[in-house]
Amino acid sequence: MTAALTTAAAGFGTGLSLIVAIGAQNAFVLRQGVRREAVLAVVGICAVSDALLIALGVGGVGALVVAWPGALAAVGWIGGAFLLGYGVLAARRVVRPAGAGLETRGEAVTSRRRAVLTCLAMTWLNPHVYLDTVFLLGSVAADHGPLRWTFGLGAVLASLCWFAVLGFGARLLSRFLARPTAWRVLDGLVAATMIVLGCTLIAGS
Repeated sequence: MTAALTTAAAGFGTGLSLIVAIGAQNAFVLRQGVRREAVLAVVGICAVSDALLIALGVGGVGALVVAWPGALAAVGWIGGAFLLGYGVLAARRVVRPAGAGLETRGEAVTSRRRAVLTCLAMTWLNPHVYLDTVFLLGSVAADHGPLRWTFGLGAVLASLCWFAVLGFGARLLSRFLARPTAWRVLDGLVAATMIVLGCTLIAGS
């Protein structure tokens, strides 16, 4: 029992150390949380996607990922272009902030659909996600032998906790972001993050 708890804690700590790093996915979840738009869907997509990728890594698929450098390069180009495009849109919001009018029902549905598709793209079109969750976490989990799935469960729990805190806890910043200037600062940070990561992905592909 003690060994299982220790292994799960190790998985939780390792998973959290990889997930917490500032990245496109975290920046997007934070923005959705502050705006209170499709937060549950976005948090769910991130957590379930990580769970699937971690399970693949623990199951030993990591070797296949690194065996396909061409596929990873293609994902890098596509993901990098997507992040650059999103970064440009965020930068445009800094220069020309959108109005704060109420959304109609149709606009809300469209916004939710857009958020879901964007989240899926940011999660699955980033080769670093595969290398971190599938290969790296999978390799560390393998060192725990029969308890590797317990390690993986700890990493999955870390992902769920992090995205839930980031998405639903972001609303605490709403008072600070009530001013248009604060939104421009947030969008500026998001734009810088997306553009830098997009260029990094393309350069490394």
